[in-house]
Amino acid sequence: MSSKKKSRGPWLERYSALILAIVLLGAWQILVPLSGLSEFVLPTPLAIASRIVNELPLLATHGYVTLFEVVVGFAMGVLVGIPLALSIFYSRAFERAIYPILVALQTVPKVALAPLLVLYLGYGWAPKITLAFLISFFPIVISTVVGLQSLDKNLVNLVRSMGAGEWQTFFKVRLPAALPNIFGGFKVAVSLAVIGAVIGEYVAAERGLGYLQLQANSQFDTTLNFATVVAISGLGVMLYFIIDTIEARVTYKRDSAK
Repeated sequence: MSSKKKSRGPWLERYSALILAIVLLGAWQILVPLSGLSEFVLPTPLAIASRIVNELPLLATHGYVTLFEVVVGFAMGVLVGIPLALSIFYSRAFERAIYPILVALQTVPKVALAPLLVLYLGYGWAPKITLAFLISFFPIVISTVVGLQSLDKNLVNLVRSMGAGEWQTFFKVRLPAALPNIFGGFKVAVSLAVIGAVIGEYVAAERGLGYLQLQANSQFDTTLNFATVVAISGLGVMLYFIIDTIEARVTYKRDSAK
């Protein structure tokens, strides 16, 4: 009996998300017709899936645009966020000077910045990429700083007592210990970058999934609207799991506290 429970446990853990998704989608598919709602108000999952298949070239064309904006904005967030976090970690004066500015910038709604960015940067790639950057670099900075600060100071002193310099301490001890936190920040940041890029497309764009959703909304095409939402979500999930795969290859696995 106990062996059956043990074998059933890992199976449930592995497919729990899939099972829950199937249950929710099945309930959606059944309850919408029973409630008498038309597809104009709330299309069924099968109708949305059918529309995605039929409009796949259109979704892919606009999806590539949004993907480019997200990847470039996220990459800029990494290139700016990591050096900024290192400066905060190694300089107390810089930390006290820059932290209030970072917090103030993060608390400003990015929707409020979008019209200004369009005004200053035009209707091209720049405002969307800049929004993706602005919304994504803050979690990268914070997670990197937290990861570097969480290292046991006694371990650092031990390594230094063995003759290791700061560069050796950083690359051999500090960075490996901080990588799980850094990648945690990357996962949050890439999800937010998708939001930033789509917000920019809402304000001013001629291509992209956000633009396509606005077009579907103006034509009262609810099914295409939902299909675009699914495409945006799928884009974020894909980028999240790419980072998760990279993390599994370059970081050591921490034991769970459960």
